[in-house]
Amino acid sequence: MLDYNTQLKRLVLPEYGRTIQRMVDHCLTLDDRDERTRCAHTIVKTMKTLFPAQGNQEEYTRKLWDHLAIMADFRLDIDWPFAPPQREQLDAHPEPVPYYQADLPTRQYGAVLPEMIRRAAELLPGPDRDAMILLLANQMKKMMLSFNPEGVEDAKVFKDIRIISRGAIDLRPDEVILQQYHMLPPPKRKKKK
Repeated sequence: MLDYNTQLKRLVLPEYGRTIQRMVDHCLTLDDRDERTRCAHTIVKTMKTLFPAQGNQEEYTRKLWDHLAIMADFRLDIDWPFAPPQREQLDAHPEPVPYYQADLPTRQYGAVLPEMIRRAAELLPGPDRDAMILLLANQMKKMMLSFNPEGVEDAKVFKDIRIISRGAIDLRPDEVILQQYHMLPPPKRKKKK
């Protein structure tokens, strides 16, 4: 009767196949340490033949020896050419990456634009400050347009600037006119003949 793979022992590293795993299992059963070491070198040489190196040869050889230790469940007692990995290193997880979680009351503007508005509010009154505020207001209108393609009223942008700057910047619709933006439809693709 045939043995199906579903009935056999599960492979630790399936990319090397069942034959290499059998070779590793046989190497574990050998009594003489020198013979086990020769067997391990043969296994790594076979792995190199089946999967030739693509880049750095020394790094690749070290990787194969590490894989041999993993397939032997870290029980192989031989003279290692490289320090074998420890089981704790294999099970170790990296530290979680801390993500910036800002409280964004106006998500459509992101985190950078409100900070720029606060910095503009701290500038001394003058033409530079006015130009900066006008650029920021136009950028806010463009960003709002991506959320509301039908159109954005200038009064809404002015209100948001006033809220974000905590009243330091107060623009009036009758004094400041923002640029008009229109969302263009995507270009039509020509049919291939």
